[in-house]
Amino acid sequence: MIGLFFGETTFPKLILKNLKKKKLKYLIIDLSKNKIFKKNLNSYRVSIGQFGKILKILKQNKCKKVIFAGKIKKPKFSDLKLDITGIYYIPRIIKAAKKGDAAIFNELIKILYLNKINVISSTYFNPELSLRSGNYSKYKPNNYDLINIKRGIKILKKSNSYDHAQALIVRNKVILKETSEGTKKLLQSIKKKKINSGILIKFPKKKQDLRVDLPTVGLDTFKDCKRAGLNGIVLKSKQNIFLDKKKCIDFANKNKLFILVK
Repeated sequence: MIGLFFGETTFPKLILKNLKKKKLKYLIIDLSKNKIFKKNLNSYRVSIGQFGKILKILKQNKCKKVIFAGKIKKPKFSDLKLDITGIYYIPRIIKAAKKGDAAIFNELIKILYLNKINVISSTYFNPELSLRSGNYSKYKPNNYDLINIKRGIKILKKSNSYDHAQALIVRNKVILKETSEGTKKLLQSIKKKKINSGILIKFPKKKQDLRVDLPTVGLDTFKDCKRAGLNGIVLKSKQNIFLDKKKCIDFANKNKLFILVK
């Protein structure tokens, strides 16, 4: 039995499709904002603060392995419904939250491990969604793009260990980093120039556990890059989730965007 902690985006649905195809047993802890999985008979809607209830569900169903997938919004701690176990663990989560999203996931993984439940990679059942090194579009970065890529990666390497940023934009020596609001907000904040320039880099956060919360791109990301007038997207090899692969590559080729995986 696999336990699935599911949030937003289409990624969880792809995992579910593969599990059903393989006829594997699963249960869902639905953490999505809009209760996406409420019609699934194997789904449980539980507050992230109800650790006791979550652990009970997992143990009763003999779940020793779990997956985190999809965008899970950081809770407003003052509004959380807590059970007794939640009250015990919540100070650790609040302390971790001050360091950033990656620290929250690291703390949740530790709590599960203490209860003899292991977290496995979110791409375990869908390895095809993670791209390896290479250029995936007809268009390649020009010399100026390559300089921007080198500059951007250097900045990401120097970032705080628990920084929110999985993404940044480099354009004309100006560097804009993602905040807790996400990549979409970052791209929407960019004004399009008369001449396309700049790149989007999406790498895992520093000290991020690569089993959860990998940088994700999909067709909407490419459309936002086109609106912002960027030249392309750079990802880290085997440390990404690439949704709608064919649609994204077709869109990139049609709109002269490059897709580079380092």
